[in-house]
Amino acid sequence: MKNNNKIYIKSLAVTFVMALLFSCDGGINKVAKITKTDFVANGEADEVNLKYTDSGVVKSILTAPKMKDYATVSHPFVEFPEGLKVVFFGDDNSKTTIVANYGINYKRSNLIDLQGDVVITADDGKKFMTSQLYFNQKENWFFTEKQFKFSDAKGNFMEGPGVDFSKDFRVFNMQTNSGELKSESDSGK
Repeated sequence: MKNNNKIYIKSLAVTFVMALLFSCDGGINKVAKITKTDFVANGEADEVNLKYTDSGVVKSILTAPKMKDYATVSHPFVEFPEGLKVVFFGDDNSKTTIVANYGINYKRSNLIDLQGDVVITADDGKKFMTSQLYFNQKENWFFTEKQFKFSDAKGNFMEGPGVDFSKDFRVFNMQTNSGELKSESDSGK
């Protein structure tokens, strides 16, 4: 009789534990749903118009239809999901414009990722186009592994996959390229 009681108690304990585990499954899922946090922006702005000044002089203007700030995530960033336009003003009153369909600024690394029809145009007729372009803010350096095309006012151009270059276009490092350079006699002068 003693063995039967032990078996009965063990069976009852196993049944109780199994019932507890199966009944908690729905409860655990409910708790997980309640405690789950969505990845949401801390701040959002529409029709953004930001001006960066240095000593009272406007150095750049950023405009965008929408800006989302994710300041409290482990790797904070600012996103421009509907595109952006940035106009830089040089000390010599020159102007360079950058437009892209999407942009993201990673705050800790100071890296900006521009995507979708990225175009840089300068007052002197230089134009750079690609589908994705990174900008290292600390080094004032652009780079991409994507296909690019760079042209100037004379009709000269270079194109190929992968390039990195300085903010002022003075230093250009290409991985592979092709292009056309026109001489003075070709341009009708």
